[in-house]
Formats: sequence, C-alpha cells, structure tokens
Amino acid sequence: MARPAARPGSSRPRAAALRYRPEVPFQDAAPRLVAKGQGLLAERILELAKQHGVSITKDPDLLAALEPLDLDRLIPPDLFQAVAVLLAALYRANKELSPK
Repeated sequence: MARPAARPGSSRPRAAALRYRPEVPFQDAAPRLVAKGQGLLAERILELAKQHGVSITKDPDLLAALEPLDLDRLIPPDLFQAVAVLLAALYRANKELSPK
C-alpha cells in the first residue's frame, strides 16, 4: 500500500492500495489497484490497512502513477518493475520481522 502523501502545495493526504494474490489462478496475474483516494478517504485507507496488518510504505512516484488508474484493474505492464521492487522490499521486511 502506498502511504498517504501530500501533493506539493497541498496538505491533502493521498493513498492507494494494491492486492496481489499470485496463488489464485487466473484471478490476479498482476497486482490489482483496490483502493485510492485523497483527504479523508486516504486517511481511512491507511487506517484500515493498519487495522488489518497490511504493510504500508511511502512512494510518492508510484502513488502518482497509480492515481489515474481505474479501480479493480490489474496494474499495467509499465508499472510491473516499480511494484515488484516495492513488493520485494515489503516481503524482506516482513520476513525479518517474523518470529523464527
């Protein structure tokens, strides 16, 4: 999930959430944009992510690329690399935090 970030010159937070379930055949061949918003909606997205233990990161460039996309759509191929880097970092961080 991309953490809320204010646009330059704006104090409104922004957020987007991605879902990726590669274990579900033919469902999610790529990450899917499942939520996005500004202001109170962005704050609610972040609040729900925290409540459900969803990893949160801040990436203003990726967030800007996700904002024009339609909800409930797979991300386009031109975002695969950026999202893969994000998912790999979150995977490593979660693995390091897991009890051994």
